[in-house]
Amino acid sequence: MLKLGYLAQTLASRGLATLVDPGILDTDLLYKLHDPAYVDAFLNGEKPLAISQNLPWSDMLRSAVLAMQAGQLKAASIAMEHGIAANLANGFHHAKYARGGGFCTFNGLALTARAFPKHRVFVLDCDEHGGNGTEDFTERLPNLHTYSIFGKRFGCIGGPRSVADSLEAGPFNFFAYQQALERAFSTMSDWKPDLVVYQAGVDCHQQDPIGRGFLSASELKERDRLVFEYCRRHSIPVVFTMAGGYHELEQVAELHANTFVSASATQFLPSPTTENAKFSL
Repeated sequence: MLKLGYLAQTLASRGLATLVDPGILDTDLLYKLHDPAYVDAFLNGEKPLAISQNLPWSDMLRSAVLAMQAGQLKAASIAMEHGIAANLANGFHHAKYARGGGFCTFNGLALTARAFPKHRVFVLDCDEHGGNGTEDFTERLPNLHTYSIFGKRFGCIGGPRSVADSLEAGPFNFFAYQQALERAFSTMSDWKPDLVVYQAGVDCHQQDPIGRGFLSASELKERDRLVFEYCRRHSIPVVFTMAGGYHELEQVAELHANTFVSASATQFLPSPTTENAKFSL
């Protein structure tokens, strides 16, 4: 999680983002999304549930998790008003109804659908690992649809409103990834979402220490550009999150910053007066 603060500084120094304080999360929303016993356990630091996401519990972790959840809802509101926004956060898509998992405490992707029940929310999950937790919530939230493109299944098997597009067996090349994106866009077009939540994971980079390693930095930028361009072309608001990425601090921050560069290149927002478009986080 240390990468997020470093990335915020990087984005601000390059004029790629306008940082926005998301305010304080109304924790009642968490109780409406997750098992209340689990929410109680995490908020109060009661083990084992408080550490079910595989992170040591602390007051600092609790504050960080709640800030990221608040950021997700703030970013969704900004995106629906202005077309695009980002939540400078990770740690969402492995969290299930009754517990955390895989460094994910509460499922901010599903929380977006829960907080905006009149909006159809489509999660395009391009993390290296399948979004098994979000899949769990598609059975509980009728306005939530998820499409995972992954190299490691992580328990994601698919369902009525959850597509598990596995690249586990290869081939490991960008053309195969583009084809998966086209399938995702087709599903998105059929479902007609009011908001896209894009998990722009960089743990599928070829040098990521826990990924399978099949996309270069330039291919990740192109992946992001294709997603943003599709949303812009079809006038679908999009909020993007950082998701996975486990390189050394400077390298992973650079890969995440590239997502903002790709977003700028699509000119989703009206042309800015500065060199780069600015995105709220």
